[in-house]
Amino acid sequence: MNKFVVFIAFVIFCVLAGVFLFFRYFGPVGRSSEQQVFIVPQNEVEFDITTSLKEKKLIKNIEAFRFLLDTFAKDKKILSGGYRIAPNMNSWQVFKIVTDKPGLVWVTVSGCVRKEQVGEIVAKALGWDQTKLDQWNILYKTNSPEYFEGVYYPDTYLIPVNETPPEVAKRFINRFNEMFAPYADKYIAANIRWTTGLKIASLIAREAAGQEDARLISGIIWNRLNTDMPLQIDATMQYTLGKKEDGSWWGGIAISEKQNDSPYNSYLYKGLPPTPICSPNIGYIKAALDPAETSCLFYLHDSNKQIHCAETYQKHLENIENYLN
Repeated sequence: MNKFVVFIAFVIFCVLAGVFLFFRYFGPVGRSSEQQVFIVPQNEVEFDITTSLKEKKLIKNIEAFRFLLDTFAKDKKILSGGYRIAPNMNSWQVFKIVTDKPGLVWVTVSGCVRKEQVGEIVAKALGWDQTKLDQWNILYKTNSPEYFEGVYYPDTYLIPVNETPPEVAKRFINRFNEMFAPYADKYIAANIRWTTGLKIASLIAREAAGQEDARLISGIIWNRLNTDMPLQIDATMQYTLGKKEDGSWWGGIAISEKQNDSPYNSYLYKGLPPTPICSPNIGYIKAALDPAETSCLFYLHDSNKQIHCAETYQKHLENIENYLN
């Protein structure tokens, strides 16, 4: 009987010791159930997830958590993104979360791309079906049309996978508003509507070989507008054509296509297109506000992407002969 009592006492001791050790090394850090987003950065080779979790006060012991990773996740790669973790979660619960798919994913939009292209990038990242992508593509088309195109600011975003198309659109638009805010008064002072500036900025972005010739192209566009000359910009026609059979959105256009009737056809119709043709970054928005002083009306880029401008069409033809033919 004494041996049995000793055995039971020993078992109880082991269980209590195990519980004590578990809570000491693997237990929750706090009692709050309020989740915070733990971020695993993009392309950061030296990022140590265990150290970061400890610094954020989401695990108790670094070595204990590394034991879980080394034992149960040897072949698993922890994905970059955002993970929702609460202080009242124990290390095993945290481990299960960070070795699963992230609740927020990184989405990067670069260059000046049109709304449908942004939608394709987001749809791939968030796993949208065609219904959600179609919903994205028509957002603001009839309601608040000034937000239909041009305001989906190119940047890197951390987006919850369950966000709806309107919520994602609002995220992009908020970023645009944040970037544009320092220049809003300057546009007002220059008597330029922000929608006009955004249209011009989008044309500059699609026409420029880089930020370095943005102000010159801006000056030429303003010269054409101020002299009532058709803009004659191929990028507006590329926008009209939409997606090509090879899956690309932008590219060369045939001469015959310049006769197609469209409000975006800047060969047939003077003035700016109905909307921007893509979402420019702040550099091009600044260039639209601050054009270079030039008397040029024409321009081209040579094979090295060097810009050459001309005041007359005859000089422009000479530039074509000298730099393109």
